[in-house]
Amino acid sequence: MSEVLSQSQIDALLSSMRSGGKAAGEEGGEQQEKRYRKYDFYSPRKFTKDHLKMLNGVFENYTRIITSRINAWLHTTCEVEVESIEEQRFYEFFNALTEGEVLALADADSDGASLETEDNPVMLHFTTPLMLNMIDRLMGGSQEEDSRQLTGYHFTDLELRLYETVAKSMISVLGGSWENYLPLSFTFRRIENNPTLVQLIGLDETVIIVSVNIKFPNCTGRLSVCLPGMMLSNIFGKIAALNQSGRSVGENHREEILDILRGSNLEIVAELGRTTLALQDLYYLNPGDVISLGHHKDEPIYLRIGGSPWFGGKMGVQKNNIAIKIGQVYHNEGRGDS
Repeated sequence: MSEVLSQSQIDALLSSMRSGGKAAGEEGGEQQEKRYRKYDFYSPRKFTKDHLKMLNGVFENYTRIITSRINAWLHTTCEVEVESIEEQRFYEFFNALTEGEVLALADADSDGASLETEDNPVMLHFTTPLMLNMIDRLMGGSQEEDSRQLTGYHFTDLELRLYETVAKSMISVLGGSWENYLPLSFTFRRIENNPTLVQLIGLDETVIIVSVNIKFPNCTGRLSVCLPGMMLSNIFGKIAALNQSGRSVGENHREEILDILRGSNLEIVAELGRTTLALQDLYYLNPGDVISLGHHKDEPIYLRIGGSPWFGGKMGVQKNNIAIKIGQVYHNEGRGDS
């Protein structure tokens, strides 16, 4: 005997058909699958989470610097924040470019030493609406929303010159964001107004793409910074070497550092005594009045360093100068003659 569907089963079937025919179990399976990110074992990650965390700190500094610069330069207010930092192959970044897109190229060096960016330049890409908005503000525009169709837009010669001006300004402060780790400087190389016809980096080369979101009152856009993997490897190697060198210096030159510290000058205060006076008594003090310090003449005089008693002794005179003859040592830590 064939089974007859109940009304609740019919309603569930109709609801499933309206939602595209996906059963509840299938939806749950899809949600579970979205929790995991596919990993390409043919292209293993080159940089660790610590490296990406360091880059995040560097570009948080960068966003603060360029926020102040843009606001002062363009006489406006903007919000700048790091949107994402991702390791990719260069072809992923390259394939996202379209005809008419413009890239700004830059070189990096550390204390005058090249970081091998001749064949692997740093690249900056501004989305077209964002750059046109910044150019408009530079030219004293009305700061209204741009209603033009910008797909496939080609910058004019004048706009390219202004694009170069903006890019130079953004590149010049990039080195300052690294100052907590390494002295770096970035210099503008050139504008590439047809990057799809020029192979700037090997398509399979590893790069880090830093996406920075820039929001104006009338426009929101993105600045993408493409950092070559080879350059970053050199930078991280230098930082690791500096950290290791710092630890070695601390271990190998301990006695030398202590010798320098032993030659430091310290202020020694001889405390004759202490007392408490009422404000009224203090007000009526006159020359010739005597203040009792509550300190017996046979009690030791304390010699204090940094507010702590180090020595005790008796006051006397040596070569017509008041002097203290040390009798007790209270702070004896680290002395080799005890």
